[in-house]
Amino acid sequence: MKEWITGRNPVYETLKAKRRHAFRLWLARGIKVEGRLEQIVQLAKERRIQVEQIPHEKLDAVYYNNQGLALETSAYPYAAFEDLLQHSQSQIEASFFLLLDMIQDPQNLGTLLRTAEAMGVHGVIIPSARGALITPAVVNASSGACEHLLIAQYNLAQAIEKIKSLNTWVIGLDEDVHSKSPEQLNLNTGLALVVGNEGSGLRDLVRKSCDEIMRLPMRGKIESLNAAVAGSIALFLARQTRS
Repeated sequence: MKEWITGRNPVYETLKAKRRHAFRLWLARGIKVEGRLEQIVQLAKERRIQVEQIPHEKLDAVYYNNQGLALETSAYPYAAFEDLLQHSQSQIEASFFLLLDMIQDPQNLGTLLRTAEAMGVHGVIIPSARGALITPAVVNASSGACEHLLIAQYNLAQAIEKIKSLNTWVIGLDEDVHSKSPEQLNLNTGLALVVGNEGSGLRDLVRKSCDEIMRLPMRGKIESLNAAVAGSIALFLARQTRS
């Protein structure tokens, strides 16, 4: 299956990662090829990808906010769950995973993936069904960061049990009367953070599979943060502790 990636950073990172087959690159007719766009064209030429200049209207039919270019590629290359485990074991630091339980909004998913890549997460696990997938909208929302991540589709409860066998502590992120603050937990260890659905949070089976549930301290007047912001803060706290 083929799809179109648009936007300068998403296209650049897709070409840079070299994990997808790329078939052709469309540029808006008359666009000035400089800066990041010049780098994109150079990467395309190195891979012998056909570069075509086309009318703006044709690009707009692919996606309205295209920034003057679109790259036709193969579908997102999900990794096998076992590959994530092997990759983590090959690192010099303790394991570091992100599990996303039924995140459905592409913008939230993209934000979490962008943060995960920036924080050096070893791998991301999403459910096999019912959650958001890695679509072009998610690639755009992550600014192309997902192209550099190992992301697997797997049953989360089963993934948690296998991750625990790596001497990894599984911590769910949720507001709960029994949840603990970051200061009460050891984040400087093998760690898998689990972020729940935007509305309903963690599913019961996933929650029960976690070793601990963590809440973020709130000092303002609002009661909660959305999944993407809360997950990003938790990832930063974990990386800061591990560093």
